[in-house]
Amino acid sequence: MEDLRINATSTTPEISFSKNGIMVIQGKSIPDSETDFWSVVNDWFHMYMFTPAKKTTFELQIDYLNTSSSKSVLHLLYRLNELRDRGLDAHVIWSYNENDYDMQEVGRDYEHMVKVPFSFVKIQQVVLS
Repeated sequence: MEDLRINATSTTPEISFSKNGIMVIQGKSIPDSETDFWSVVNDWFHMYMFTPAKKTTFELQIDYLNTSSSKSVLHLLYRLNELRDRGLDAHVIWSYNENDYDMQEVGRDYEHMVKVPFSFVKIQQVVLS
């Protein structure tokens, strides 16, 4: 099984999923075709579930999600529940810009929907003068 790497575009996030258990989603997700974009991610994660690492860490730093992308991310988080049910370690790191209360709230909502522990990280915005 190969690692999954998808470069970010103006409408899709960077995806960096490693068979060693480190999964990163970073950027904005408003793809023209959610099915085309997220099916690749879901297919890879489906295969990962057959031989997962002992510890899986999902690192999410999302600037914006449309409704379809939000559902796709939630589906992936639900799959982490399955890993926990199998006695494996799974954890989510939700990073958000310190002034982006909407994305902080999205992370809190997800945290309440799954059994996987979340860590929240505020990212300070650097002001260039």
